[in-house]
Amino acid sequence: MRSDDLDLIRALPLFAGIDVANFDALMRAAYFQRFPEAVRLIGEGDAPDFLHVVVEGVVALTGSGNGRETVIELVRPIETFILAAVVRDQAYLMSARTLSASRILMVPSRDVRAVFEADSIFARAVVTELAGRYRGVVKALKGQKLRTSAERLANYILHQDREQGGTGRVRLAIEKRTLASLLGMTPENLSRAFATLAGHGVTVNGSDVAIDRRAALVAFAGPSPLIDDPLT
Repeated sequence: MRSDDLDLIRALPLFAGIDVANFDALMRAAYFQRFPEAVRLIGEGDAPDFLHVVVEGVVALTGSGNGRETVIELVRPIETFILAAVVRDQAYLMSARTLSASRILMVPSRDVRAVFEADSIFARAVVTELAGRYRGVVKALKGQKLRTSAERLANYILHQDREQGGTGRVRLAIEKRTLASLLGMTPENLSRAFATLAGHGVTVNGSDVAIDRRAALVAFAGPSPLIDDPLT
């Protein structure tokens, strides 16, 4: 593995404080792999052989049941998945597939668990990351239960606008079908939600979304720091 790759991984909060020898033990059998778009990386119910770190690309985590599938989360650089299954050595509760060409670090699960037992700083970092993921799940659940589909879409657009520089011009980076699933609705409901937002200052042209009346959109969306702020 190249030294610049190691530096990139070492800088992640999960690995930053690990003892050098323990970090070397983690990386000894780890390797990078490139995957094209639409490749299934892991399957729901599979045993966790690796901890995955997304270095390039986007990965969708999905769940299925009763003949239906939904997108639970999108993982972007530089983030891990699915840490809880690796630490507990239990089956994955989600599947994962690439939404774009991706470069992923694969760290053997047995090495993660061994260093978790041996390195208290790494163990604290794992707990911190898992706590952050738990809070993210609670926020997503609150959004699903407390907001209408149009309100969820409005807050998603406002979040993407902040991520893309706050210009009021948003480029949707994922397909609308995937976006609908992520927000807990059907593609038809997504179309109706966009139509609703037209009355609150939003114009849509393909994957381009324009916020023409920000105050009106914010008033409709009702953003909350306890749902929408990733730092809370």
